[in-house]
Amino acid sequence: MAPENVTAVTEFILMGVSDSPELQLPLFFVFLVYGLTMVGNLGIITLTSVDSHLQTPMYFFLRQLAVINLGNSTVIAPKMMTNFLVKKKTTFYYECATQMGGFLFFIVAEVFMLAVMAYDRYVAICNPLLYMVVVSRQICLLLVSITYAYGFSTAIVVTSCVFSMSYCSSNVFNHFYCDTVPLLVLSCSDTYFPEIVVFSSAATNLVLSITVVVVSYSNIVLSILRIRSSEGRKKAFSTCASHIMAVTVFYGTLLFVYLQPKTDHSLDSDKIASVFCTLVIPMLNPMIYSLRNKDVIAAFKRFLSNPCYSFKPL
Repeated sequence: MAPENVTAVTEFILMGVSDSPELQLPLFFVFLVYGLTMVGNLGIITLTSVDSHLQTPMYFFLRQLAVINLGNSTVIAPKMMTNFLVKKKTTFYYECATQMGGFLFFIVAEVFMLAVMAYDRYVAICNPLLYMVVVSRQICLLLVSITYAYGFSTAIVVTSCVFSMSYCSSNVFNHFYCDTVPLLVLSCSDTYFPEIVVFSSAATNLVLSITVVVVSYSNIVLSILRIRSSEGRKKAFSTCASHIMAVTVFYGTLLFVYLQPKTDHSLDSDKIASVFCTLVIPMLNPMIYSLRNKDVIAAFKRFLSNPCYSFKPL
């Protein structure tokens, strides 16, 4: 049945990051950091695409993570920043569904891309002689394709469940973008099945991806401890330090949301966590991977000194 036959709501009103009128303009300028997110991720995409020294599986996966981070923040930030400047923060029904679908696609893809990157580091450190065989170009493309396909299917299923419900009373919800939990609260129909789908999907994604990350890094730690020289251990650890930082920040934020006691859980804390997932982390990741990575820094210097010579399109 079409949504217009089951709901009288044609648009939703978002309360935003804050409903205080005097904070809207200052918050707009604060969230102009979205520009840094665009510059940083586009820089990573460019460097890892055309620099001949960065054509390895690790940088291929890093490029995909940058694409995901850029997409995730772009789905949220432009509409959010527009709402800082207008009095009525409305979003149309299908616009809301599209935004939710886009957010779910990119956030699920990021969850599993970080797991894929952990597996890549595991193979590089624990089986270095077989690295280019185990993580071949075909395998890289397969892993990325599965990640995107799974993210897309999750977005379709969860968004369809949420928007199959009736919305026939209030259309105002306490968030700055169309998220699942605030919309479930708004519905005037039975939300039992959609809630099961939403939370089962979130729990499954977190458990599967965290399991891959934990198993991969457990083996990495054991492998590093078997290295006799301190220099060798330091070099091995440095190859995965940036990824460890990115994983810690990202999963720490998600676990903060989903492991809160129900009595302490609030939509305000969800908003804070959402700001980190959609805006702060996509801005931090390029910094984490570039400032701690000598190869990326060297590629950037080559670009500044002689872009035409140093960069060779593939």
